[in-house]
Amino acid sequence: MAEMTSYLGWKIDYSQPPGEMSLQHPGSVQWRVFKNQVALGIGGVAAVLMEFADPRIRSGVWDHSTYKADPIGRSMRTGIAAMVGCYGPASAARRVIQGVTNMHAHVNGATPKGEAYRALDTELLDWVAATAGCGFVTAYDKFVSPLSDADKARFYRDGAAVARLYGAQVCPQSSQDFIAMMEKRADRFEPHPIVEEFLAIIQSGKAAPNTPKFLHRALARAAVSIVPRLIRDKLALGKAYDLTTVDWLALRAAGALADRKADPKSPACQSSVRLGLPYDFLYKNPVEQSRLLLKAGLAESAAA
Repeated sequence: MAEMTSYLGWKIDYSQPPGEMSLQHPGSVQWRVFKNQVALGIGGVAAVLMEFADPRIRSGVWDHSTYKADPIGRSMRTGIAAMVGCYGPASAARRVIQGVTNMHAHVNGATPKGEAYRALDTELLDWVAATAGCGFVTAYDKFVSPLSDADKARFYRDGAAVARLYGAQVCPQSSQDFIAMMEKRADRFEPHPIVEEFLAIIQSGKAAPNTPKFLHRALARAAVSIVPRLIRDKLALGKAYDLTTVDWLALRAAGALADRKADPKSPACQSSVRLGLPYDFLYKNPVEQSRLLLKAGLAESAAA
């Protein structure tokens, strides 16, 4: 039986309708990266840290969302939105994105220093989209399996199509583009107690109480470790957040295991079946994946 998730009142069934493409192609780097829960966890936390470096985004998230009252639920909903944008049927993904945009239309205010912001400001949307891309692709590269520079650039390029549906306009096309965007914005970045509060929530283990607490602490340090040094210094995240060898080994082992173990109920597996591919399509070797895409009529040259 298909597993369904709910977002903004909509039921999302990744297995239906048969044959409907997602916004990202099954042969994309996104499909490879997003199937891995370890990369998503580390990358998602790193993305939030980078977002929170900008006081306008930090205030917008902290003052206008349920993060303070329900940080785990808020994080899960953000994860669902990311999954739908990658694996969901395109029609469902567009509905979710439009729903998020409609909510953001009501988010505006001022930072503690009095600087006005609107959630739909394209400058803020550009940074949010860019940090998400950087976080996920870097986490997979460092803690799961190395990615080539070409694959990283492809991840950024393909992700731009979804980012623009959210309203982003300037989207990095490579890691170098992201660094240039970061350096251009660096004067705005600043430390704030909310950053420490957010990391304390991550380290608390509330998101997965059955998982050993040391893994939650390791995840937080891993996220800090992939934040570019410029931003880490601006956020004043010191040696207390240094990644230890034990952290690295534990997360590498978990990441490798997650990349080999297919869960038939996961969005990645159900979406594969929706497109006429084996449920464990993403867990096969690249040559076999190419053969299966060709057999299903999903070769990327044809899909384009």
